[in-house]
Amino acid sequence: MLPCTLPECGEKLNLKLLKTRRYKCSPSFRVLSETRQLLFCLIFIIWAISSWFRRGPAPQDQSSAGGAPRVPSRNLFPKDTLMDLHVYISEHEHFTDFNVTSALFWEQRDLVYGDWTSGENADGCYERYAELDIPESVQHNGSMYVHVFFTKSGFHPDPKQKNLYRRLATVHTSRMINKYKRRRFQKTKNLLTGETEADPEMIKRAEDFGPVEVISHWHPNLTINIVDDHTPWVKGSVPPPLDQYVKFDAVSGDYYPILYFNDYWNLQKDYFPINETVERLPFRLSFCPLSLWRWQLYAAQSTKSPWNFLGEDLYEQSDEEQDSVKVALLETNPYLLALTIVVSIVHSIFEFLAFKNGKFCSAVKISSFGSSPSHRKGF
Repeated sequence: MLPCTLPECGEKLNLKLLKTRRYKCSPSFRVLSETRQLLFCLIFIIWAISSWFRRGPAPQDQSSAGGAPRVPSRNLFPKDTLMDLHVYISEHEHFTDFNVTSALFWEQRDLVYGDWTSGENADGCYERYAELDIPESVQHNGSMYVHVFFTKSGFHPDPKQKNLYRRLATVHTSRMINKYKRRRFQKTKNLLTGETEADPEMIKRAEDFGPVEVISHWHPNLTINIVDDHTPWVKGSVPPPLDQYVKFDAVSGDYYPILYFNDYWNLQKDYFPINETVERLPFRLSFCPLSLWRWQLYAAQSTKSPWNFLGEDLYEQSDEEQDSVKVALLETNPYLLALTIVVSIVHSIFEFLAFKNGKFCSAVKISSFGSSPSHRKGF
């Protein structure tokens, strides 16, 4: 049977093609297509997130620079090891004053490594609060350090006590607990009156110290976390930024328990300056275990931007900007926050699909306009 070559047959074929194209741009077809694509996208996102959390350490290069094989290490403190906590406060970055009684801030004995059920709130956490007498040097922009030692039960962190000290039974970390912040002096004047609203004392300090003054600040809260982790890390192959926290023993090749100072939830607005009028400082130190995946999140958040070398002023966030996200996380209901994140992701996916379908339907309209009978008759 020969194909029809009459104009009426061509018009019927064009009408059929137009109906098919209009169906593909109809609301029902769009909903079905977007739902199918959204389902595939959600499945991919869930798979990617779950794979990221479940994955182990990246494949390690099992040979060193000299060609010798690298052996996976182990944690020097096995799970359920009994530990003693020793905390000292000092003006010195390197601590040796173990015999100074006033330097000892906290001593907690018989802690269990990996215990998540002990403590006052049955969450494995302990805390110590006291008011610190600060020396004159700290009142004048000096520094204060906290030195934390974990030893296996029965040992002491002082290397001079030969009978009680063991190198492989002691892990130590320290940190400066005051924070230096810059204060800028504004000497602006009212253009109409010619007067300034700045404090005369601040104007005098600006003349003495320049337009920017560095002042020591204090926050009363700090948390020391011990990471409950027994991953067989390989020295030289720990991914950043975790590599700066995993410390290996030079002789045995094994690694010490990972200690992490956690001040992520300390809001910038809660810091206050230290000056000559301050004689005592409140200090609450908490100890809590920390899981590996949460430690990875904190470590990633605390990593400084690689663009800081271009100038701190250019990329430094203001105190309000640093606090806004933390306040939202602290004050928002967790379920509402999770729902907001999911809705944002779904909304972004729908916007992408709408843009894609908009381009497709525009192409169909242009094509149908060019092939319509009325348009052909015009030629």
